[in-house]
Amino acid sequence: MKSANGINLTMLCDFYELTMGNGYFAEDMQDTICYFDVFYRSVPDEGGYAICAGLEQIINYIQNLHFEPEDIEYLRGRKLFSEGFLDYLANFKFTGDIWAIPEGTPIFPMEPAIVVRAPAIQAQLIETYLLLEFNHQSLIATKANRICRAAEGRAVMEFGSRRAQGIDGAVTGARAAYIGGCAGTACTVSDQLYGTPALGTMAHSWVQMFDSEYEAFLSYCKTYPHNATLLVDTYNTLKSGIPNAIRVFNEVLKPLGITKCGIRLDSGDMAYLTKKARKMLDDAGWTECAITVSNSLDERIIVELMRQGARIDSFGVGERLITSKSTPVFGGVYKLAAVERDDGSILPKIKVSENVGKITNPGFKKIYRFFNRENGMAEADYICLADEVVDDSKPLEICDPVARWKKKTMENFHAVELLKPIFVGGELVYEMPDLKEIRTNCGYQVSTLWPEVKRFDNPHNYYVDLSQKLMDLKDKMLLEAGK
Repeated sequence: MKSANGINLTMLCDFYELTMGNGYFAEDMQDTICYFDVFYRSVPDEGGYAICAGLEQIINYIQNLHFEPEDIEYLRGRKLFSEGFLDYLANFKFTGDIWAIPEGTPIFPMEPAIVVRAPAIQAQLIETYLLLEFNHQSLIATKANRICRAAEGRAVMEFGSRRAQGIDGAVTGARAAYIGGCAGTACTVSDQLYGTPALGTMAHSWVQMFDSEYEAFLSYCKTYPHNATLLVDTYNTLKSGIPNAIRVFNEVLKPLGITKCGIRLDSGDMAYLTKKARKMLDDAGWTECAITVSNSLDERIIVELMRQGARIDSFGVGERLITSKSTPVFGGVYKLAAVERDDGSILPKIKVSENVGKITNPGFKKIYRFFNRENGMAEADYICLADEVVDDSKPLEICDPVARWKKKTMENFHAVELLKPIFVGGELVYEMPDLKEIRTNCGYQVSTLWPEVKRFDNPHNYYVDLSQKLMDLKDKMLLEAGK
């Protein structure tokens, strides 16, 4: 798999993944089966949940893993790697297993969103790319979901390509924003590649190119009578922009029987201007004219505009969405959880730290989400060892993995496994949903979260608990590590 500029993405790895791989090969550990978990530690913007994204690109990457002859020559030139290891890389193919939570699913801190089971060198080599896609797209999907919820059903368009951090930041960022709930994007190539609807009308330069604002609007409406959204703040919104828009709507659209049109504001006091604009448009008979606003918006500004009674039908959100400006790092990590012995038994591994939040959960694990059978709401997530099975026909006591005195008995619940098989023995077994399906499913899954979990400020701490068996294992390993 190559990037847009021709780079073999197999080489998009941290150099230590290669030095460790060479070391594993020297120790004859290249076939040792390892289990790694991909998870994150804290929700961006101190929110209540995140949205999982990036799986499609990870699948494409895994299917195309290989080293080109020039890659091998580059590595040989570093004079660090054995010829045996280089021969291994020349014939490299992923043969492991991967499980993942489907894109668009709400996820919570410390629960594995991706689990990799593979020979040591293979498992180590894919770390960087898996984290890159998971971190970036989950970050943008999460931010987009917050912004779309703030808009309270009004359409949100992603307008951030020109402020994105690089090509992939714009293209897959637009994809992730669509998953999170955006109605479309300004990024044309993302529409071409993924089907994220490309939207857009004009910039201020269009208006400036003509001798007058009126002539600019007139030309645009004649060219696009069924998509006439006019940018009215180039000169003076209330004194010229809206009056000229109304004049042109009357001259061009009304004779054609077209009643749907729009204006966009990209500057000024949005609450004040949209209220004034709405009255002017309604008084002129253009009650179906939609008002769109843009200009450095985010969820908190949108909430304030709504609170102030702004008359807005849709939003264009750019830099603060595509860069997740308020929290620009997702913080996903890739941690060893277990190693398989020669007899097939699983030896759990744990990372211990004085920082309690960095202590990992050991072993090969799976996750259940518990839904209330009566109302369908998500009540808790339950992380357990892979050989455990939840019987949701019986009550189950769960407890907080940190505050052990906080216990809850789950009753009348339906348990759903979150991690789905993606690759088995290196072969793809997962049928990737259409992007529109992912977006729709994201909206549905978010609707199963209680409003308290979705608050922007001080959200309820959603239950993510460990099974008793997993807690006992973790406690035992921590005690042994402290001796």
